[in-house]
Amino acid sequence: MEAPNPDFEQAVRDVVLSMPAAKHLGFDFTRIEPGDVELVAPYRQELTQHNGFFQGGVIGSLADFAGGSAAGTLLAPGWINMTVDYTIKILAPAKGDKLVVHGRVLKAGSTITVAAADVFTSTAVGDTLCATGLVTMRNIRLMKN
Repeated sequence: MEAPNPDFEQAVRDVVLSMPAAKHLGFDFTRIEPGDVELVAPYRQELTQHNGFFQGGVIGSLADFAGGSAAGTLLAPGWINMTVDYTIKILAPAKGDKLVVHGRVLKAGSTITVAAADVFTSTAVGDTLCATGLVTMRNIRLMKN
């Protein structure tokens, strides 16, 4: 995959890290490449319920951030993506030192982009896949003034 915007890395970083939810969760990027990103954040127990399973809305947000960021790397300047649907599968309790969320584009299109997101918790012993998500986004051209 190729990014049509030579400044895709900075554009994605600026947009995502300026969002209040990203600030609240303490997100940062460890990788931003065309069609592929990795986000990290400190693990926070208050985001889980029922013996450590993530709350559905939290997983949806994490998948949306990672999938949207991956899709954003492939957008031309002046374009944004908006999530229209996501499907989440919760697999295991979330217990660890940090969250690692891997987003990747599965199908890039001119109007619709589909991305996947995998949510891991990480400890010194290893990573646990806690949830996966599929995110469908509409690509939208911003109006010029």
